Amino acid sequence: MTMMVFSMPCWKSALPERVVYPQNRLLAALVACVVLVCVGLFATAARAETPIEALQFRVDRGAEDVAVSVQLRFELPPAVEDALLKGIPVYFAVEADLLRERWYWTDKKVASAARNVRLAYQPLTGQWRLNVASGAAPAADLVAANAPSQTFGSLAEALATVKQFSRWRIAVLNDNDPASKYRVEFRFWLDTNQLPRPFQIGVIAQSDWTISTSLRAALTAEKTGER
Repeated sequence: MTMMVFSMPCWKSALPERVVYPQNRLLAALVACVVLVCVGLFATAARAETPIEALQFRVDRGAEDVAVSVQLRFELPPAVEDALLKGIPVYFAVEADLLRERWYWTDKKVASAARNVRLAYQPLTGQWRLNVASGAAPAADLVAANAPSQTFGSLAEALATVKQFSRWRIAVLNDNDPASKYRVEFRFWLDTNQLPRPFQIGVIAQSDWTISTSLRAALTAEKTGER
């Protein structure tokens, strides 16, 4: 019996082999490095953000007004304190909104209040100066506008005033409808937008300059001093 063996030629693929050029390898390595650096920056920012604790947050409703009392606790990061000692003032912004809750639509903002604080060190006298003004005007204009100021012998004393608000009147409210529900939203932050323009560029990526907090509380129907 005769066996016949057939063989077929092995054809190579018509598709060209993928060629990896050195330039592509270099580009991939650069992209990987950028990604790792960005991840590292975000991780550092998450760890270094300055925590703020609210020791007190109370909303009082008077006969015709609404006032908030707040006491915060936080420490200035070394980078911020170093800038102050070099003569660069820092600014804190405060806002409070009174909102009426509506089940059929978004809550309505009834009133809003703002306050700006400028903290600066005076090397010649060794004193700390606070300028405080109501309203949303830029804090950089506080000195030019002769805003009320206080002087302190130490940074700790000046910061104690920055961190505390006693019966800050934020709204006038004459609503006697017991069915109406209100709440107060409070915000406090270190306003880097008020820093000198060249200095802002240097602190954008520094999470040490991220100091902020948001608080909210419901406004009771019962007015203070009434039964």
